Amino acid sequence: MIASIHAVAKPDVALSVRGLTISLPKGMERTHAVEDISFELRRGQILCVIGESGSGKSVTANTIMGLLPKVIEVTAGSIEVEGREIIGLGPETLRSLRGRVVSMIFQDPLSALNPLMTVGAQIDEAMQAHGIGNPTSRRERAIELMTEVGLPDPELMYHQYPFRLSGGQRQRVMIAMALALEPTILIADEPTTALDVTTQAQILKLIREIQHRKGMSVMFITHDFGVVAEIADSVVVMEKGKVVEQGSAKKVLQSPDHPYTRRLIAAVPHLTGIDRTPMATTDTKPVIKVENLAKTYRSGSALLRTLRVVPAVNGVSFEVAPGRTLGVVGESGSGKSSLGRLLIKLMQADSGRILFDGTDIAPLQEAGFRALRQKIQLIFQDPFASLNPRMTIGRILTVGPIAHGADFATARTEARDLLNLVGLDAGAFDRYPHEFSGGQRQRIGIARALMFKPKLLIADEAVSALDVSIQAQILQLLDRIQRETGVSMIFITHDLRVASQICDQIAVMQKGRIVEQGPPSQIFLNPQSAYTRELVAAIPGERPQGFQPMAAEL
Repeated sequence: MIASIHAVAKPDVALSVRGLTISLPKGMERTHAVEDISFELRRGQILCVIGESGSGKSVTANTIMGLLPKVIEVTAGSIEVEGREIIGLGPETLRSLRGRVVSMIFQDPLSALNPLMTVGAQIDEAMQAHGIGNPTSRRERAIELMTEVGLPDPELMYHQYPFRLSGGQRQRVMIAMALALEPTILIADEPTTALDVTTQAQILKLIREIQHRKGMSVMFITHDFGVVAEIADSVVVMEKGKVVEQGSAKKVLQSPDHPYTRRLIAAVPHLTGIDRTPMATTDTKPVIKVENLAKTYRSGSALLRTLRVVPAVNGVSFEVAPGRTLGVVGESGSGKSSLGRLLIKLMQADSGRILFDGTDIAPLQEAGFRALRQKIQLIFQDPFASLNPRMTIGRILTVGPIAHGADFATARTEARDLLNLVGLDAGAFDRYPHEFSGGQRQRIGIARALMFKPKLLIADEAVSALDVSIQAQILQLLDRIQRETGVSMIFITHDLRVASQICDQIAVMQKGRIVEQGPPSQIFLNPQSAYTRELVAAIPGERPQGFQPMAAEL
């Protein structure tokens, strides 16, 4: 039974949550997803909700949207949206409010977008569901929104499918869909987590501008205190389903009261220009050497004038020494992930050489590369999508080595040892992926990559979706593993703060090319490229000590 809470609606409050308790099914690690939480989102302001994975941030947002799964239920409390109580409303009534009064930008755009519909059709559908306009006016509005959120070639992009877009571009589509009906309340669930720093700065500026122009109220869920410093009017800090601190952004950031808030702020990675102390090694021969690597994507039809030619990787050259880490940074669409897929041969290069242990693997077909594949392993960006939900963790870890001839007993022993190495208990071996948090799933992904004792790890945005405290733990784990095993790494990331913590060398990519390479001290304190300077300047809440401002001629 939901407790009745009587309160006088305040005209300056767009969203009011009072005494909200949401119960979890029996057998979970705790009884409540959130317990007796209360906060207010004032009209025309941005409220940032901060907390680690499992703190109840997204559950609260989904409850406001009426999107809770049936196994989770509200057992107490009240939620008022624009003065209207929404707890207990029927599905049809909630559907009429969704998108029009309160709208949401989801955290994972790939799973939130329909893979069988063009992005234009999906933005159109959001308007059509509420009876807005005709096909022509909806198309014009969709292209206007895509332009507003900074998507390139909006008229061509209108006809693209989600899989053809980069992660940052898909997130922009999600933002366009959320803004289609100009809602009075916008809930943004980690909307900039997967975005590069310049795109993130643009999206934050866009949300701020729209909020000011339309008087919109924004509930912004994030784990990045740099983002909080840039946009928040007020802050709510959540831990394990409870609100432990709230107040103005200035108060929480500068003089936090709760130890948990102080720990979160302390865990935020900061840009450093200090070069990493290299590992001692006698082997100086590069583990991998790339020469003039190139890959061009083509889509559409020249006959129909929809041909799109994108040079994803264009004349890229670099090398990685044993026990060293090369960071590859750049904006969405710069070619970082395409480069990673070329190196592990998930797709074929158009030209260039990839010398791995002295062997050019670029021209090799799958049969010829199979014996070397186990020596180059990939840590995927999305630890949930990359783990088979129908397999136990033990099966996920052992299936590869067994396929390459290892016996089960040996593979099982090594898997248990690696789970211990990445900080998971022995019981994880018999559990399934859905039973783990995002950070734990990423640890499993790292353990799977290490099962083959690789010489090269390629980490593609391996910590981008993790909260700051888990992110710090994973970075420490990767550093420790590298120093213990001597494995070389290529660390692909859009977060320059993370790259500065773990990389020996940094390669900055723009539109498929490497525009600058060097140690962190050069890249972050005295960058030679105007593009690198833009990236460093766009980091939210960061101005590294010693950073040279851009010269006037640039």
